[in-house]
Amino acid sequence: MADTGILTGQYVRIEQAVASVGDRILAQLIDWVVVYSYLILAIWIESELKIDKPWVVIPTLLLWLFYTPFLEVMNQGQTLGKKLMKMRVVKADGSRPSLGAFIMRWMLFLVDGPMTSFMGLIPMIMTKSNQRLGDLAAGTIVVKLQNYKKIQVSLDEYDYLMKNYTPRYAQAADLSLEQIEIIRRTLLQTEESANYYRLGQLSEKVQQKLGIKRAEPNDEQFLRRILRDYQYYAIEEI
Repeated sequence: MADTGILTGQYVRIEQAVASVGDRILAQLIDWVVVYSYLILAIWIESELKIDKPWVVIPTLLLWLFYTPFLEVMNQGQTLGKKLMKMRVVKADGSRPSLGAFIMRWMLFLVDGPMTSFMGLIPMIMTKSNQRLGDLAAGTIVVKLQNYKKIQVSLDEYDYLMKNYTPRYAQAADLSLEQIEIIRRTLLQTEESANYYRLGQLSEKVQQKLGIKRAEPNDEQFLRRILRDYQYYAIEEI
């Protein structure tokens, strides 16, 4: 099983175990059983109730069609099949995929899946991270959750590990590793040069991106809180 290493800030290194081709096939089979069982049941109910109005059938077809992207977006990269197989879709850097990434990999399943005799198996077998074409286009990988390994942890860096620490900004988990690294470096540079104007600009951009308003008295405290909250959620998912 291949491993893909990611580094959360400068504090924790996580080895992601990439889901095997066999695990991904099993997860897909489970999803198909769920989807087609639902479709058959819905058709049977509509037949028994003698429903012949198109507007009643449309919601059934939409739920069947958008099952995968809907669940992956709403359930942090997991369909029912992936959840049972303890897998999740993530970005290559370990962050949460965007809506566009989920839609991209779903649309390209038309190329990867049964319509092309499962041509997606070829890149999955040939790539190190077992990525099908949809994953390559969206920049995503599928990882096994139970195989996350935390190593090289410096507990001194985790000031949020104090008892009863409560994160304030859940949206911090949506930041990528690159964005977290920019925040960390900006804070370090500000300590050396007292460039608080740059700190204010970064604080404003972070608030705009996450759709939040800082509760801290100044920009430096806000950004440090974002770092701690990000670290908290990174550890909680391991």
